[in-house]
Amino acid sequence: MSTYVYGITAVGHAALPEGMGGVGDPPREVRVLRQGELAAVVSDAPEGLRPKRKDLLAHQNVLAEAGAAGCVLPMRFGSVAPDDDAVTGVLAERAEHYLERLRALDGKVEYNVKASHVEEAVLHRVMSEDPELRAMAEANRQAGGGSYDDRLRLGEMVVAAVKAREGEDAREVRQGLEPQAAATSAGPESSGWLTNLSFLVDRGSAETFLAAVEQIRKSHPHLELRVNGPLPPYSFVDPGPAEPAGTTAGGVGAGTE
Repeated sequence: MSTYVYGITAVGHAALPEGMGGVGDPPREVRVLRQGELAAVVSDAPEGLRPKRKDLLAHQNVLAEAGAAGCVLPMRFGSVAPDDDAVTGVLAERAEHYLERLRALDGKVEYNVKASHVEEAVLHRVMSEDPELRAMAEANRQAGGGSYDDRLRLGEMVVAAVKAREGEDAREVRQGLEPQAAATSAGPESSGWLTNLSFLVDRGSAETFLAAVEQIRKSHPHLELRVNGPLPPYSFVDPGPAEPAGTTAGGVGAGTE
């Protein structure tokens, strides 16, 4: 039976509610594997597991429970090893690395911040900031809309101004939040967001970090900011050394979700 891995923690923090269920239908019982100073939170791996909402939530719930007693290194959804021995073997092989990561991330959580433009508001912003754009728009208006070439030129200039604003806003969001975080990690780029950042934040400083987010919302009304957290520090778990023999691809190496 293959082994599903939720996370890695210090052996003294490996406390879970009795009979707790994890991924799968029916939910597989969660258990703890111990090796030296480390412990892995695992269950039997269900066959044909897919990232359905029910199982994603189960994975996150196990990590939340495992992290209640102390720092946990979260594994990405779908991390599977051939068996329990493969998991404990990795714990032994990488003990120094995992213990260092646990010390570095102790007492910290992750907040993910995504920013996008509110279309009408950002258009108003770029027009108000650029006298040439305003003059061209006014000239076109007085000319009954302007010629095709005039409208095309104005549209191209507006698109360029919005694109430049995206870069400026992305920098300003990062600069406004980085001082409140211990570390920052850039997430995958997407056409839906002008920036996608994860911040490692001390639990005791979470209110200060969220206040900084609110300050950016007030000073940048043309931005929509979406905040997800507190989360386990997915984006700050260094995979460490190469996978030892016996683990599956995407197995017990730590990663982001």
